[in-house]
Amino acid sequence: MTAEIPVRPAEPPQKPPPAPVPSSQPVQRQPSRLLAPLRETGKLFALGIAVTRAVFRRPFQAREFIEQFWFIASVTILPAALVSIPFGAVIALQVGSLTEQLGAQSFTGGASVLAVIQQASPLIVALLIAGAGGSAICADLGSRKIREELDAMEVMGVSPVQRLVVPRVLATMFVALLLNGLVSVVGTLGGYFFNVIMQDGTPGAYLASFSALAQLPDLWISEFKALIFGFLAGIVAAYRGLNPRGGPKGVGDAVNQSVVITFMLLFFVNMVLTAVYLQIVPAKGG
Repeated sequence: MTAEIPVRPAEPPQKPPPAPVPSSQPVQRQPSRLLAPLRETGKLFALGIAVTRAVFRRPFQAREFIEQFWFIASVTILPAALVSIPFGAVIALQVGSLTEQLGAQSFTGGASVLAVIQQASPLIVALLIAGAGGSAICADLGSRKIREELDAMEVMGVSPVQRLVVPRVLATMFVALLLNGLVSVVGTLGGYFFNVIMQDGTPGAYLASFSALAQLPDLWISEFKALIFGFLAGIVAAYRGLNPRGGPKGVGDAVNQSVVITFMLLFFVNMVLTAVYLQIVPAKGG
């Protein structure tokens, strides 16, 4: 007698998967690449405002400020003095040649000195600080960021902006303010030497034209430009250092970007400040 073969019961029909329930949350869209420059500009302004507020908070990092001040000054004093001599000489020679063609050699001194003090000196100082000090600041902060030191500081309740960024920005501002006076003096002496020696100018006419055209607000606007340019150089370097992309290679790219962005901002802000100054302060004797 043979055993009966068990019959496998039929499987119940599979139910179709439930339809997805529509979510009430809106679908997140990818940010547009066209708006990326505007977002970066907004973050840069936000960092500037945060640094300005943190300046008045305590405790103030005096030791960090002194160290950064000395470092930035040590890498910019000698190049600034060496650059200002040929810069003042070129301005004096060019202005002297132009005034000779116009028959106004007596105004060579005033025109060249005003060009050095109002325009050349703040730009020379800012470019050197952005190229030497700003690149070092960006590289330092960027290396700290990729090593997650800044994240560790935030976990411990320490603000990286107040602890690291504020002393560096203040250092760039004060170094720019002091270097501007040095570059103005050295550039003026260089222009005086080349005008008197190479273009047969007279020392009396050089000094007389300067006293006839120059006024004290010309020095004020020069120092104010240096202060603003130092602030911009420090803020841009700190922002790019705090936001590197792509590891160690991103730190190098951030340094290059900080220098280029600072140069572009400096020339634009210089144009705005010069236009406002010429509208507000009348020319001497005008």
